[in-house]
Amino acid sequence: MIGGWTFRDSADLIVVGSGIVGLGAAYAAVRRGLRVVVVDRSDAPVGATIRNFGHLCIGAQTGEARRYADSSRDIWLRLSRDAGFWLRESGTLVAARHVDEIAVLEHAAQDGGIRMLDAAELRRRAPLRVEGLVGGAHIETDLQTDPRAAAPAIVRHLTSLGVEFRFRTAALEVATGAVRTTRGVISAGAVVVAANHDVDQLLPEVAERVGIERCALDMMRIAADLPRPLSAPLLTGWSLVRYGRFAESTAAQALRERLHAERPDLAALDLNQMYTQLPDGTLILGDSHATATAPPPFQPEAAFAAFLAEAEALFEIGAPRVLERWQGVYAKGPQEFLVDRGVEGVLVLAATTGIGMTTGLGLAEENLTAAFGWTPAMEGTP
Repeated sequence: MIGGWTFRDSADLIVVGSGIVGLGAAYAAVRRGLRVVVVDRSDAPVGATIRNFGHLCIGAQTGEARRYADSSRDIWLRLSRDAGFWLRESGTLVAARHVDEIAVLEHAAQDGGIRMLDAAELRRRAPLRVEGLVGGAHIETDLQTDPRAAAPAIVRHLTSLGVEFRFRTAALEVATGAVRTTRGVISAGAVVVAANHDVDQLLPEVAERVGIERCALDMMRIAADLPRPLSAPLLTGWSLVRYGRFAESTAAQALRERLHAERPDLAALDLNQMYTQLPDGTLILGDSHATATAPPPFQPEAAFAAFLAEAEALFEIGAPRVLERWQGVYAKGPQEFLVDRGVEGVLVLAATTGIGMTTGLGLAEENLTAAFGWTPAMEGTP
């Protein structure tokens, strides 16, 4: 008994949240032979982990984010093989439609892993209109998956390894050595809270101390006739002013000023104009961004109209047919990551800049090893 709580059962590690960071924590623990219980108030992963492009943007990161991304890349490749979901080592294409975008790419390419492309080669790899296209690049390390298929496949794989998922079970309180849930109290050797933006519901003092808010984004999926497939995820100049490897350069500042001056409407949406093509041929378009403690659920049609107009201007595309629209929400803070160990035996983890799919598996692996004194998992373990 702890604090008057009566235990129903126990585990070596309890993970709160079944998003990509929580799945990464469970995977890190079960590979070390630990008994793992994952609790989630939903009946499956339904948050940011499935509401994204499936773009694992490794080569556009720097610093700590790049370290987590590189580690995540290895884990993604292993999981895709063992759990049996689609993932391709496609890299990422960048379409440049102005010389200042070429300047940003050339500066980043000096560090390796990015190959510059002329307009003709870029068009062979992607069905782009020739008008305005001046060249681009290929980021070689990046991966792509279908997030809606990958997340449940990982859950099934972890279950086969012995992880117990308790869905439709909300965590009400965490403490050293225990988690109180809507289905009773579970004692634990350690606890990982991977609740993403809902950390403020479970640990409001942590969220307030580090400035966690919610970022809401609009996205859509379309069917459209393309003369040839998109061979990799595609970024644009709007993407270059977002990702660390590009956005930190002097050239990126000049690019940002031009984009905002020419298209204040798109700047107001905080646009990241990018695209991925799923195995069924449909395209994911997006995305816009709006930050608040509690973003309104109402999605402005202006965002979706902009997505479609920009896609039609960029691609050789037939009349697009909208299949789905949705709102994604992720934790956003002043730093790229939330790593908190304020309560003994409790580790709070979140990616707080919208790169959770890219970095989340490595974030979990590295910080669980550091926090709980684990030795690195042996290669060759499941």
